[in-house]
Amino acid sequence: MSSTLDSIDLAILTYLQEDATLPNAELAKKIGMAPSAVLERVKKLKQKGVITGQTIRIQPNSIDLKLLAFIFIKSSEGPGNIAVAKQLVKLPEVLELHHIAGEDCYLVKVRARDPQSLVQLMRDKFSKIPGLTSTKTTIVLETRKETNHLPIPKEL
Repeated sequence: MSSTLDSIDLAILTYLQEDATLPNAELAKKIGMAPSAVLERVKKLKQKGVITGQTIRIQPNSIDLKLLAFIFIKSSEGPGNIAVAKQLVKLPEVLELHHIAGEDCYLVKVRARDPQSLVQLMRDKFSKIPGLTSTKTTIVLETRKETNHLPIPKEL
């Protein structure tokens, strides 16, 4: 898929990643193309699955989700069995779920209001997942950088 992206596509991705609400006319001006041509390229990027959605970023503290934690999870499932993962992805508190190499099976990113809310999440939801054998939680004290922006190259 990446071989089909040219420098114009990469520029479009760079600008839209910074501001997904950027009007097409303004995007076209920044890139130096006709708005209709840019609109067509954006449509093609969506059709190819390069652009998978457009979202807003919310400051977590503004909605009282002040606690950020990473939870390492071990499960009893064997290779190829993803029953625990299927349950974890259903939980709205789970922001990210990664199948990892090493001693643990999964790394989960969650947000909660406070330590008590995190304990409640662990007791009420995580502990009820069949096959989940242990957790190890790391609470973030301070975040220096948190982004979903990918480092887009100028050329591929």
